[in-house]
Amino acid sequence: MSSSPTTSAAMLSALRRARSLLPGVADYSETRRSWPKDLLAGATVGIVALPLALGFGVSSGLTAEQGQITAIVAGLLAAVFGGSHVQISGPTGAMAVVLVPIVAIQGAEAVVAVTLIAGLIVVADGLLRLGRAVSFIPWPVLEGFTLGIAAIIFLQQVPFVTTPVDSAPGEHSTNALVAAGQLIGEADWSYLPYSLTAVAIVVACMLIAPKIHPSIPGSLVGIIIVTVLAALVPNPLATIGEIPRSLPVPSVPDIDLGAIGGLLPAAGTIAALAAIESLLSARVASSMSDSGAYRPDRELVGQGVASIGSSLFGGMPATGAIARTSVNIRAGGRTRLASIVHALVLLAIVLAAAAPVGQIPLAALGGVLFVTAVRMVHLTTVRAIMRSTRSDAVGFIITALITISFDLIIAVGIGMVVAAAFALRNLSRATGVTIEEVSAGESAHPGDDSISIVRFDGPLFFASSDRIFDEVMELDGIVVVILRMSQLELVDASGARILAEVVHAFERRGITVLIKGVKDSHVDLFRHVGVLGALRDNRHLFDDLPSAIEHARSHVERASTGSR
Repeated sequence: MSSSPTTSAAMLSALRRARSLLPGVADYSETRRSWPKDLLAGATVGIVALPLALGFGVSSGLTAEQGQITAIVAGLLAAVFGGSHVQISGPTGAMAVVLVPIVAIQGAEAVVAVTLIAGLIVVADGLLRLGRAVSFIPWPVLEGFTLGIAAIIFLQQVPFVTTPVDSAPGEHSTNALVAAGQLIGEADWSYLPYSLTAVAIVVACMLIAPKIHPSIPGSLVGIIIVTVLAALVPNPLATIGEIPRSLPVPSVPDIDLGAIGGLLPAAGTIAALAAIESLLSARVASSMSDSGAYRPDRELVGQGVASIGSSLFGGMPATGAIARTSVNIRAGGRTRLASIVHALVLLAIVLAAAAPVGQIPLAALGGVLFVTAVRMVHLTTVRAIMRSTRSDAVGFIITALITISFDLIIAVGIGMVVAAAFALRNLSRATGVTIEEVSAGESAHPGDDSISIVRFDGPLFFASSDRIFDEVMELDGIVVVILRMSQLELVDASGARILAEVVHAFERRGITVLIKGVKDSHVDLFRHVGVLGALRDNRHLFDDLPSAIEHARSHVERASTGSR
């Protein structure tokens, strides 16, 4: 039995959509021309990514090795399967912020399982075509989110400066702000001169190196100087520790089916953050590079696959990293080859230089992340938002404060609610009701003062419907009212229902209602909700105002004759 043409067309369409989410030869069409720049850009990003991968691994409560594994495995998989030609993926500060409380509450062992589940969720998001959902998040909310993350990343480096990690006394809060205060109060003053010197050297290198030449990786230079000095001068600085000289053998994380319910909230938070951060980074990268538009749904699939692969090697969740992506673009990267080379450079470092990497002082990594956190905040952007509108400024501040105080995803949700509330308020204020005269001067007819024209402007929806009803119901002493609908824009079911109630209310008072200029897009809604059915006669619906006025005058004349 052959399938119908409609079924065949649907199957072909589904296959094309599925194919668009998979890698293809076309992904590397530009490589023949751009490979020299791609190789250089990939090597540059690999060097820049090394201290960040190590630092985010440690600051998340895990290990530098897990950060490195994530940068290698997830970076390679996201490059191949992702939807952006220039995106660089790996461990990020935002993800480290989310992981700290998860590690504190559920343990480091749970992170690998949570990473796998989160990766599956992100893949599902891509298959469900949710890639464009991030466009619904307002800009001030995103910037408030970024400011909050930057503050937390900065605060999370306090342990590396105040005291040797292994000797940190007491229990500390999972909130970065509270924990930072606790650790400063418990600071080892004999340790501070060494750690602050290490931080100062790294910060100075990161600030000075770009002024000498943009291609000099200041963070790596600073880390090398601090590591060499630490090897030559006796000091108490804590170091990364031993790092294996190879990647671990991949294996499926051991997940207790009974514990999945407890892991899902954490996995959902990680998946949401991975999706948001990766899509935003890819969108910014697309605007910075002329390598072509990114595919948001494929980007989600690719980032999900990257986190799944990272979990198989014992790594942590990955996202698109805007800082490393920007370095890639500025270094000339144009195709996925640059992202692949970046991962291979990191792998080569693991294979060839694991021992010296293990001697890097944690305070030096803290210095890298201090600067990274500060650079995430752009004062011009903050000033622009604060000077824009009060509602945007409030949304920005609330999102930032909740991000720092409570939870990243909750902060975005509340920020969106606040932004939506202000947007609805402003939109409802745009809904207007104007009472117009029928005619004036010599063109006036006897009895025109018994006719009112009510013009509706703008949107009419649930947030403005009650106010509009109250304003229209103030009309009195008239025989006929003409409701002008031609300027009415967006109408929802609540707005249409209010119009039906307006018609019913006037008719109960003995006032004849005429409706003029219903848009074609509103006809079905008005019919289903009862606006048109509320009219006394179906001839009381008009396309033009003169005809409606003429009919209204005839009603006034009959009413006047009847009264005599």
